[in-house]
Amino acid sequence: MRLIGQIGQRLGLILPAFAIILELNHAISLGQMLMVLVVSVCLFGIGRILDGYGQP
Repeated sequence: MRLIGQIGQRLGLILPAFAIILELNHAISLGQMLMVLVVSVCLFGIGRILDGYGQP
């Protein structure tokens, strides 16, 4: 459970960087980038909760 939480946290930190790069290259729209940012925040939060439950 702890490993899944840590992976979720890392994805939540990496996805915004990719979203910003894609938006700057005009590969995605501003709305899509903001959606990825919202999903990233949620993913990080869920990962943090799972990480906390996994600690002894």
